[in-house]
Amino acid sequence: MTAQAEVPEGARGARIWLYKRPFRVGMHEALVQLDARLGGLFSSLWIEGKEVAWDSTPAAGQEAVRNHALSATLPDGRLLEVDAGYISMSNVGIAAKVEGVLVHESHPGRRIAYPARAAKMITQQGRDGRPAYDPDKLRRNKVPIMVDIATGILFFIVAKLTDLRTAALIGAGLGIALIIAQRFVKVDLIGGLALFGVVMLLISAGFAILFEDDELIKQRSTIVGLIGAACFLFDGLILKGRRLGHGMNRYLAYSDIDEQRLAIGMGLTGAVMALANYLVVRLVSTDVWLFYTTFGDIPLSIGLVLLAIKWARSGPGQRSLAA
Repeated sequence: MTAQAEVPEGARGARIWLYKRPFRVGMHEALVQLDARLGGLFSSLWIEGKEVAWDSTPAAGQEAVRNHALSATLPDGRLLEVDAGYISMSNVGIAAKVEGVLVHESHPGRRIAYPARAAKMITQQGRDGRPAYDPDKLRRNKVPIMVDIATGILFFIVAKLTDLRTAALIGAGLGIALIIAQRFVKVDLIGGLALFGVVMLLISAGFAILFEDDELIKQRSTIVGLIGAACFLFDGLILKGRRLGHGMNRYLAYSDIDEQRLAIGMGLTGAVMALANYLVVRLVSTDVWLFYTTFGDIPLSIGLVLLAIKWARSGPGQRSLAA
């Protein structure tokens, strides 16, 4: 049986995907389960419905990229050995041997090995010697991340059912309600950018109240985006990333972030996104703009944010405090 100690269910983190790879060895039914979670990859070998071996690797570090080795003695006395692990970024495979002879491959011809490109990120160390990739930060901040996503979806739905002004007002009201609720609950609802986000919502709502013209309301993202970009740039250039850079860092699964560079990079990203919104408003209809501002700008923003993060990770100094 694999020497690796079995990790309790509660310590594994949220599940990403559960893979099942059944196979037969002669008359015996066998199954390998690979449980991909935020805490790492957890595997188990089952024979005739009974768990007989298990293994696990963490989500980051040198140990994270090795294959899982599962072994057990079959009822007829022969040794069964299973090699299990990733064959791509999103799929896993197994290869089973009995007494050293290959008897089953879940993906014939595919090499079972952690993808080289991902392995470089997973095994990279930060300047403090810890793994640079730290998915546990996402687990610690999953509630505020979910709140951010939910408020974005709510804005889109309300805007489609009513109008942009109502959506902006409801968004501001929701932000204030979250701030009030945070005083009475221990769970972090609004993360490290709470006050900044609420201020942006209030500015957005004020803009919607002052201007009834839909064309001006659509430029809300441009104006608010420029204000937000200015705030991030001020934090990066003047405050060295101690405010917004640090708050944004809570949402990144890396331990080697230079928060000053992160704030500057996010400020530049906001400026580019504001300019893009201005151009879309000027060139297309309201329906197309509404789709763009909720979903269509995602590829552009992701690309710019990834560039900002890459630049922040290559910074000369580290001011990352994993929250």
